[in-house]
Amino acid sequence: MEQYFIIDFDSTFTQVEALDELARISLKNHPDREAIYKQIEDLTNASMEGRLSFTESLQARVKLLCANRDHLKMLITHLKKKVSTSFSRNTAFFKNHQDEVLIVSGGFKEFIIPVVTEYHIKKENIYANTFVFDEEGNIVGYDKENPLSQEGGKVKLLKELNLPGDIYGIGDGYSDFQLKESGMIKKFFAFTENIERKSVAEKADHITPSFDEFLYINKLPRAISYPKNRIKCLIVGQVDEEALAQMKREGYNLRHRDNIEEKYLDEAGVLFCDEANLPKPEQLQNAGRLKVIGCFGRVGRKLAEAACEKGIIIFDDPKANPRNVDFIPRRVLAFMNEGKTHMSCNFPDLQPPRINNAHRLIHIHKNVPGILAQINEVFANHNINIVGEFLVTNPQIGYVITDVNTGYDTQVLSQLKAIEETIKFRLLY
Repeated sequence: MEQYFIIDFDSTFTQVEALDELARISLKNHPDREAIYKQIEDLTNASMEGRLSFTESLQARVKLLCANRDHLKMLITHLKKKVSTSFSRNTAFFKNHQDEVLIVSGGFKEFIIPVVTEYHIKKENIYANTFVFDEEGNIVGYDKENPLSQEGGKVKLLKELNLPGDIYGIGDGYSDFQLKESGMIKKFFAFTENIERKSVAEKADHITPSFDEFLYINKLPRAISYPKNRIKCLIVGQVDEEALAQMKREGYNLRHRDNIEEKYLDEAGVLFCDEANLPKPEQLQNAGRLKVIGCFGRVGRKLAEAACEKGIIIFDDPKANPRNVDFIPRRVLAFMNEGKTHMSCNFPDLQPPRINNAHRLIHIHKNVPGILAQINEVFANHNINIVGEFLVTNPQIGYVITDVNTGYDTQVLSQLKAIEETIKFRLLY
C-alpha cells in the first residue's frame, strides 16, 4: 500500500509563521507596528490552537498586512534561511519520495513554492492559498474559493484528492489535527521542533520534536541514524548559556542536575560540566550510553585515560576563555555529527571530510593488531563497497571511520560490534 506524507509549512517546514514575518517586513516603518504585530501573532495563535476559526483569522491577518510583491520577495529570502533544521538535513528523503510528499498549508503559494521546491518537492504537490493583487502589486485579498482559505480546509482538500493509501500528517496546528479527527489520515504527528501547542500535542498520535524523530519512528531513511531529541545531554556545574543554546538548537534533550550521580550519567549520551564537577573515573564504568564529555575547564590525565578505555571522547578547555564559549559545543557537535576528534584531550586526531550518499560507521577498539583487517573482512563478505576509510591510533585505542555505499543488511552492524576488542560502535548517518 502506498504512503503519503502531508506536511504543514508554517512553524513546521519553516521555523516561523510566514504571515507574521511578512508583517514585520511590510510594517517596518509603520508608527503602530508593534501593536499590529501583536494583533497578527494573537490571531495566528488563536487559530492554530483552535480558539478562532481559520477563516476569521486569515481574513483579519491579511487586512493588517499592508504588503506588496516587493515585500514578498524579501520574505522569500528570509524564509529560505528559516527552514527547520531537521527538515533541511533530510533533503535526500524529499528527493527520494517526491511523489509521496505533499505540502498542505493555510499559507500562500507565492512564498511557499520558492522555498520548498528547493528541497525537491514537486510544485504540483504544493497545496496552499493564493493572494489577490491590485495593478500596483499590493496584496488586497486572497482567493476565497480555495478550500484552504476556509475552516476545515485541509479536510476538504484531502477529500477531493482521495489519495489511495496510508496518509501521515505532520504539523503544529489545530487544522493539522483536524485531518486526524476527520478520519482522513492514519496518524497525526504533532511537530514541536519550533513551537509546542499543548492543545494540539495532547491530541496527537505522536509528538515529534524533529523530522528525524518522525523518520525514525516510521523506519524511513534519514540523514542521521538516531534522533538527537532521544539523546540526553547532562549538564552539571557552571556551563555557559550560549553553549547550551547551541545544543538545544541541535535538538538535544537537556537535563540539568546539581551533581553527577550514576543514575543520571548512565542515561546520558553527552555530558557538559565544569572543572569542579567532573565525573570520577570509576563512575564511567557503567556509563554505556555516554559518548562525549565537554568540560569547561581542565581534565586530568587519569580521567582522560579512563574515558578513553571506555570509548568516551573528552574535549576540555584549560584556558576557559570567556570569549570563546562556543569552543566546547563546536567540538562536541563536530564529533557527534561527523565523527571528528580534532582537539580532543584523549582521542587520536581525525578530521575526515563528509562524503555524500554514504553511511558513516565508527568503530572504537583496543589498539591491537588486525582489527582493521577484520572490519574490512565483514564488508567484503557482504559485498559492501567502501568509499572512504580512516584509521588513527594512540597507545590505548584504534579509531576507525568507514564510509560505505548505502544499502546493506543490518547483520553487518551486528558483526562489526561482535569483533573482539571492540569498545564502541555506532552508525553515525
